[in-house]
Amino acid sequence: MQRNETVVHNITLLAIETSCDDTSASVIKNGKVLSNVVSSQLIHTKYGGVVPELASRAHQKNIVHVVDLALKQAKTYISNIDVIGYTSGPGLLGSLLVGSSFAKGLSVSLKKPIVSVNHLEAHVLAPLIENQKIEFPYICLLVSGGHTQIIIVKSYSEFEIIGKTIDDAAGEAFDKTAKILGLPYPGGPLIDKYSKNGNANAYKFAIGNVPGLDFSFSGFKTSVLYFINKQAKLNATFVEQNLSDICSSIQHTIVNYLITKLQKSVNKTGINKVTIAGGVAANSLLRKELAKKAETENWEIYIPSFEYCTDNAAMIAFAAYNKFLNGITSDLEEVPFANYYKK
Repeated sequence: MQRNETVVHNITLLAIETSCDDTSASVIKNGKVLSNVVSSQLIHTKYGGVVPELASRAHQKNIVHVVDLALKQAKTYISNIDVIGYTSGPGLLGSLLVGSSFAKGLSVSLKKPIVSVNHLEAHVLAPLIENQKIEFPYICLLVSGGHTQIIIVKSYSEFEIIGKTIDDAAGEAFDKTAKILGLPYPGGPLIDKYSKNGNANAYKFAIGNVPGLDFSFSGFKTSVLYFINKQAKLNATFVEQNLSDICSSIQHTIVNYLITKLQKSVNKTGINKVTIAGGVAANSLLRKELAKKAETENWEIYIPSFEYCTDNAAMIAFAAYNKFLNGITSDLEEVPFANYYKK
């Protein structure tokens, strides 16, 4: 990173996000989102999960079209872009290389500054896109397919992780248990869908009893697997006959676990401003339970719109914009990274 001494306050910024299997581009002007285009890769469905090589190839195929569409929806031209932002990690290295290389190429050809963004930090700032009056500090529960963390957000650039998963992530727990039930990838949204007609207390599943604010989901997946295998031996159509109840019980177990840890974090820190971010933040039960906390615990809840929960370039653009306002730009030599803790 380097500090830019001449910061312009009338800024049009283009951002690119390619950390996993969604190719996304966004244009913002002075912090306001003008476009946010996301192209999802359906090819991974038949493999039951994201295949890194296929993801990077799809990014190469889609990125020009996605950027062009983002510019058109923003009603601007590439020549009007003042700054380029991009995701530097964490994520799939092949996918990150496509986005970072494209962004750096634009930076060189347009002679414009470039700003790299940590994907997870962008997620925890996403609630500010629609409500920039949220005061620091606030607590963010970051829940996605690859990460589950409780973070104190102290400013646009200061983050303290006070709780994290010691093994698997909540989003992976949703997707893997859905796979056990025979549901296609991504299974998390389908569990949410089928849960709406189910009994959340129909079945009990064990979930990690980890002290403090950390999480564990590996044992939960095993608990579901053993239960389903046992019932299937007794009744081959058990899952089909009880799908809604199973999904509702799975969802209730995961969400209750998340809310319990979040409650502990509020009690420990005394911070009652709470947000959620990441793909699992789109889960209807999680959003509903947080709304209840606003009524019963006097929490100030800020829940981003669905489009800013899953991977998207608008959150990258917003984070890059605030970095640039603070005089921070990036070197072209900066390389993408896969692991959050190695940044």
